[in-house]
Amino acid sequence: MASGRPAFEHRPDRHGLIGPFGARQIAGGLLVVVATVILLLAATAPLGTTGGLGPRDPRATPYVLGSAPANGLRPGDRAPDFTAVRGDGSTFTLTDLAGKPVRLADLRGKAVWVNFWASWCPPCQAETPVLRDTYAAYRSRGLEVVGISVQETNAADVASYANRYGLGYTVAADLSADIFRRYGVYALPTQYFIGPDGIIRAVVKGPMDMTSAARQVEAILPSPSPSGS
Repeated sequence: MASGRPAFEHRPDRHGLIGPFGARQIAGGLLVVVATVILLLAATAPLGTTGGLGPRDPRATPYVLGSAPANGLRPGDRAPDFTAVRGDGSTFTLTDLAGKPVRLADLRGKAVWVNFWASWCPPCQAETPVLRDTYAAYRSRGLEVVGISVQETNAADVASYANRYGLGYTVAADLSADIFRRYGVYALPTQYFIGPDGIIRAVVKGPMDMTSAARQVEAILPSPSPSGS
């Protein structure tokens, strides 16, 4: 017999995929998270990379600044001196932190290790003790080290770094990048090992450790003078 009561019909409460949240809400939240991560990565990414030229270890790979030049310096080339003619016809001469000109011609007869670096470059920072200690070990045997700092704000920052870490070798700031461009450098650090005759014997793109530095330096040291001469 029909009654005046409505028929019983159970309808369970609606739930989202996760608690009270629906699919659209979850998708929207994920998009916000992804966008935030992308923005953070873009804001903190370095101007260059440490990949592409070696194993992915920032202590053993260079900080790449751009593409390799078509005609870069190679072993067997004569190393150009630290001067450059600018577009306006003026001549630039590299100077050390005391303002003294740095010339390869003055170092003829010596083994010369030219190191392009920057104080903000992590692989260069890791390599600093290697240059300092290798120079100290081989200076008496005819080694000269010339550290050419590039892409710096000012020479004072370079001098502060050199003083902090007790760099006894020649340090110069190539703020205008004249020598950087003349040598065709595109990664930091980049090393040129130059024999006593002024000829490049080896080019290394990336930081050195003590063993590899000693091997390169010993290969370019001037021959000892004959006894009694």
